[in-house]
Amino acid sequence: MATRAYNAVQWYMEEVGARVVAKTGIPSDRHHVGKLMLQSLQEDPDFILQINGATGESETFGSALDRSIRCAVSLTNMGLKKGDVMVLMGPNHLDFCIPHNAAFYLGIMVASIDATLGVNELRDLFHNNKPNIIFGQSEKMKDIERALTLSEVDAKVITFDKDGSHISLAQLLEVKDKEAIKNFKPTDFDPEHTVGYLTSTSGTTGVPKTAMLTHKNLSIGMPYIWANFTNFPTPTNLVFMASPAQWLSAGIHYVFSSVFKYTRLQSSSPITPEHFAELVNAYKPSYFATSPNMMVTMMANAKCDFTCFEYVGLGGSAVTEDVIDEVKKKAQTDEVYILYGMSEASGITVQHDMYSVPGSYGRPIYGIQTKLVDPNTNDVITEPNVPGEVWFKGPSVFKGYYNNPEVTKEAITEDGWLKSGDIFYRDQHWNLFFVERYKLLLKYRNHQVSPVEIETVIMKHPGVLHAAVTGIPDRECGDLVVACVVPKPGCSPTAQEIKDLVKESLTDSKQLRGGVIFLKELPTTSTSKINRQKLKELVLSLPRQ
Repeated sequence: MATRAYNAVQWYMEEVGARVVAKTGIPSDRHHVGKLMLQSLQEDPDFILQINGATGESETFGSALDRSIRCAVSLTNMGLKKGDVMVLMGPNHLDFCIPHNAAFYLGIMVASIDATLGVNELRDLFHNNKPNIIFGQSEKMKDIERALTLSEVDAKVITFDKDGSHISLAQLLEVKDKEAIKNFKPTDFDPEHTVGYLTSTSGTTGVPKTAMLTHKNLSIGMPYIWANFTNFPTPTNLVFMASPAQWLSAGIHYVFSSVFKYTRLQSSSPITPEHFAELVNAYKPSYFATSPNMMVTMMANAKCDFTCFEYVGLGGSAVTEDVIDEVKKKAQTDEVYILYGMSEASGITVQHDMYSVPGSYGRPIYGIQTKLVDPNTNDVITEPNVPGEVWFKGPSVFKGYYNNPEVTKEAITEDGWLKSGDIFYRDQHWNLFFVERYKLLLKYRNHQVSPVEIETVIMKHPGVLHAAVTGIPDRECGDLVVACVVPKPGCSPTAQEIKDLVKESLTDSKQLRGGVIFLKELPTTSTSKINRQKLKELVLSLPRQ
């Protein structure tokens, strides 16, 4: 018997959109994210919107509504308007969402960026994004000011806290015109063409760039994370939002926790295993989505009861069945799923349903067209079990890369298909099985070698916590395969054990001819994915066993 109502989330979105349109009389407002958020905050002022687990502070819908309207009024008085760019830099404290929400009301583009970036990295981002206003922490102000000077960008700068030299958010919220607050109305605009998020992404080439996601992209694509849920509003009680604020996986909850009426648990402190355990034990969150690397680390080191999690989603990098099984056992739930998607597609593009099979990433979501393409010829693959690059097309696919038309042309075909850069094969029911990131494939002599396939084998060793595979260049052979291994605490696997495990499991072309390197941790990107470029550089400088 079918037990999942997969359209429930879309039915609910139709209801919220209908209430907004009934108030404004503008049909396209059902995709105006700012109006959807404002309507939802107004409807239940006493509901808890957010909790900062680092401080124990919480905030209601009503408080966030009042503060975000005050912020929007002040931004308007400062001359900010639709089409301007707002940069947000900070941890997940209660203040982060206030200018974020205000920007969505006004049609200002939001670019949440990594607050740990250095001056040169900020210079490049400011040069590309051309922000009109920047919100950040006081300790980052010198770097921000220096980066603005180097990028020759003139932007207003606001501090979330007080530093005595800049306007603070608290000062920005001191609006004397009470009528302006009482009579505030969001800006009218076309959600199909108005950008909501400028989100940093490595895209299909590994080169950092900024994807433009419109209000319509977000309102259609983001809700699919709730496709497996049936009760709306409040599909789950408490979401543990461990992602840094600059990740789109955090943005999904900043946008939709008010619309779907659930509380998000976040923290202004780094999510270490110790802090993770404190938050889980104190608040018992019911929903958690994270990278497989982070989940494995927390299961190995965090001393807490994982059984509070009713639903766990794993995504951002390759997920093995062994990890899925371990999470199910640890959390004592069968509701553990792989989440596959792209920033350029506004979130997930594949979902698990009643027809999904174990080992697959699921099947394409209902709101998107999907096809597999030979990456060398661009011919469509029509047969099952044949690997190809997965392409997507639909209303959640992004508008393009900001100020980068050349790279946009590389990512989106003339007829609107988004190239994922990921290799999958499918079965006859369109269950998709991940093979490899196209540009990460190694080549040993005339054989293509998948690092993910070898990593999956190495992870079966009981003493291995993390594994990453790359290659070192060889004039005769092409790539010699190297394994980088992080042992589990208290374990000491040997290089020979790792080599023997691969030899027993995989063909000759996939053997570890480049050796094994043991590390304390793997190099990662700002989004907790394995930094493959740094890994390649690292293996050339370290002794290999």
